[in-house]
Amino acid sequence: MSEFPLVLLSGNGETRNHWIARDSTATGTMSTRRAARSLARMCASTSARASDSATSAASARALWRVSRDPSGRSSGRAEGRRPPGADVDAPSRRAFSNRPSDAVYGGPKPSPDRFTLRRLMQKYREGERISVVTAYDYPSAVAVDQAGIDVCLVGDSAAMVVHGHDTTLPITLDEMLSHCRAVARGASRPLLVGDLPFGSYEQSPKHAVASATLMLKEGGMDAVKLEGGSNTRVDAAKTLVDAGIAVMGHVGLTPQSISVLGGFRPQGRTLDEAMLVVERALRLQDAGCFAVVLECVPGSLAAAVTAALDVPTIGIGAGNVTSGQVLVYHDLLGFTRHPHHAKVTPKFSKQYADVGKVVDKALKQFRDEVQNGAFPGPRHSPYKMGADDAAQLARALESRGMGTAARAVEDAMERESEQD
Repeated sequence: MSEFPLVLLSGNGETRNHWIARDSTATGTMSTRRAARSLARMCASTSARASDSATSAASARALWRVSRDPSGRSSGRAEGRRPPGADVDAPSRRAFSNRPSDAVYGGPKPSPDRFTLRRLMQKYREGERISVVTAYDYPSAVAVDQAGIDVCLVGDSAAMVVHGHDTTLPITLDEMLSHCRAVARGASRPLLVGDLPFGSYEQSPKHAVASATLMLKEGGMDAVKLEGGSNTRVDAAKTLVDAGIAVMGHVGLTPQSISVLGGFRPQGRTLDEAMLVVERALRLQDAGCFAVVLECVPGSLAAAVTAALDVPTIGIGAGNVTSGQVLVYHDLLGFTRHPHHAKVTPKFSKQYADVGKVVDKALKQFRDEVQNGAFPGPRHSPYKMGADDAAQLARALESRGMGTAARAVEDAMERESEQD
């Protein structure tokens, strides 16, 4: 009997000598086979230990890359981790724009095309105007997204424009969340800002945080907007910012306060009113608001506020000296021709299209074609039954005493053959 050495490299880098017996006899052959099987088991064990070692190292590296928030607390998300069975090439879900582009965690990064708060401030510092459109549903959000609008505001004016109310007061937080979710599904590029509706944040700063949290977590918004610059509104804005929620302020005409203002009337046309607008805008900035809407104020006052602030001002009926402008989707497109909409369309709104006229014409044409039988024609009747099947259907109906139905099948097939 003779032996030959076999050198194996273990998982920890050590070398081990294993001796295998070799014999020409039958017994020796069986021993050799047993030794070979033993060797196979040792190789498998060594490979498993090496694999476990590599896996442990990879796990350690993954744990080292666990994301952390600005306060240093672990968020519990490791870099590169995917759900079981996830397609690595599948598009990721919409990244919230308020996540900084240099985030240290390993999750999805905002698209380079996303209009983030950082890009908004960069545009403001470079003196470029900011475009904002108020939209309320998926189709309008898609159109806003494709047009390259910077900010999409989901406004509580949906109460008037979409729900047919005379004021913004009736709309609820649940209804706003429904609008927000629809817009978030349609717009992936612009910064999304959701209006906190009347009654959803006035009770206390804690109340405001609870409502705003829903707007971000369930509504898919990047930020929220609240109206007014009184002490309670400023406290709410500061609490929201401290809670990590981006806030847009709103002064001048604040539609949620029409019972105090005496209706939808311009603000800031007297010295006292003008100074109040300036002071409230400054207080909202100090509370941490990233921008302030100026609604229905004189252009000279808007110029003063814009010069006084270090954050963008978004004008709506406030002249052309603000950092940006906002209009309602339905207003700027001339979407509705109903008397109610004409009543709630503001004087300052410019109509860039007459979509309502096109819609009205199309609906009337559809009505007429249905009445005279022109619609649907052959082009819009694509589904056919074979001649044999149709004949069998007619015979089956006839055999059951449904002669009228059978003749209807025959007449329909005859018309189809003539059209072909």
